[in-house]
Amino acid sequence: MGAWELLLVGVVLLLGLCGVLVPGVPGSWLVWAAVMWWALEEPQPVAWWVLVGTTSVLLLSRAVRWGLPPRRLEESGATPRMAVYAGVGAVLGFVLVPVLGAIPGFVGGIYLAERLRLGRHGEAVAAVRMAMRSGGSSVLAELVACLLVAGAWVGAVLGN
Repeated sequence: MGAWELLLVGVVLLLGLCGVLVPGVPGSWLVWAAVMWWALEEPQPVAWWVLVGTTSVLLLSRAVRWGLPPRRLEESGATPRMAVYAGVGAVLGFVLVPVLGAIPGFVGGIYLAERLRLGRHGEAVAAVRMAMRSGGSSVLAELVACLLVAGAWVGAVLGN
């Protein structure tokens, strides 16, 4: 697979990661489709193992999300700005402390957005609790799964 094709697969992965944060966009499906495209074009066995792992992680994520409350983020007062802060926080946390850092990064991003909007610590903490109860945990589960897949893909590409 050429550099341009790898770049396009990476762009689709990035769009999928962003799509997880936007209601109505099939982010995890885009991530899976990007890995599938790469696996079909890459003749190495590692590509197929990454695809199998991707499918397993995303199916597990879907099962976990069924047990969590449904997404009602609009009712809790979640804004697109909050989603951006949460997503950037999760990605930074994932990079700084691999895998586990995405969780405090996500919650910290929501807190920062709410602290800037509301101005007080207590109100920001209450808003974070409301956002996580209203579906933030569901978004977090899907985002962590997609970040794991993206990390595995980057590792496999750089390892070849």
